[in-house]
Amino acid sequence: MSLLRDLVHIHPSSGDHHPALRCAVGVGVPLLVVLLLGRLDLAVFATFGAFAGIYGRNEPHRRRLATQVRGGGLMLAVILAATLTARADVGPWGLVLLTSAVAGLGTFGAGIFRLRPGGSLFHIFAFAAIASVPGQPPLWQGLTTAVATVAFALLLGQAGNLWPRHRTRWVRPAADRLSTPHVAALGREAALYVVAALLAGSAATALGLGHTYWAMVAATVPLVGQSALILLPGLAAAEMFILRQYALAQAFVTPLALVSTHLAHPADPAGLLTDRAVETVIGAVVGIALVLALHVRQRAAELRARST
Repeated sequence: MSLLRDLVHIHPSSGDHHPALRCAVGVGVPLLVVLLLGRLDLAVFATFGAFAGIYGRNEPHRRRLATQVRGGGLMLAVILAATLTARADVGPWGLVLLTSAVAGLGTFGAGIFRLRPGGSLFHIFAFAAIASVPGQPPLWQGLTTAVATVAFALLLGQAGNLWPRHRTRWVRPAADRLSTPHVAALGREAALYVVAALLAGSAATALGLGHTYWAMVAATVPLVGQSALILLPGLAAAEMFILRQYALAQAFVTPLALVSTHLAHPADPAGLLTDRAVETVIGAVVGIALVLALHVRQRAAELRARST
């Protein structure tokens, strides 16, 4: 029962409003600018560029800057790839394959850069959402919007330096080298994300659903902690906390992404909600099935080790 209490209990705030405010301003101001300019077609670029501000939330200012530069740079690479894909007209199956590749590369890149939150959920969302938008704005305008939004997020990340009480020492952090086993583990995790995205996206595409990347996003969420609620007896409290936090984040990130893409290309809201619901179920089933398979494999390996 203590694990269940940990799952639903939210601890008192520990300065959480500071990064929350940075993230809110980081996405709100760019969206207000594109609205005032009458360029809602750029909203999706501004939204995903602002995701750079999510990283490095409680780190000292110098380390936060480095973390957000890496996270923002990775997101810009994804946005560039998405805009080029949109112009190539790869078709629904091509989009599934390319988004699956982004899932793996994003996961590996986030692991190499030690970004938190890890995984490629944001990269899948950004790539497929932008690549799916018809009537793209000129390439330089979309990229300029994304770069400007990332730069604004970096400035907000350093805003605490204006107040001596919040200022941290500008010291270079110790080098954090990657070991060969860690890189190998990242490769396996990236491959798992590719499989999850590919299976979910293929199922949604075969059923003729629109916005198939929603299924791909949903399939990767259970992989964050590589656990599922059905495995409660084997879950550590930390894993449940990760799952809970991602569930809460999804309640806000998903509408944000939906609204951004809807502003760029309006569609029937009822159809959007139906697709979202069906594809979330598809993705969740795929993700949880993979987690269960991993759990069974791990338990079998432990039993073999004990018997030898």
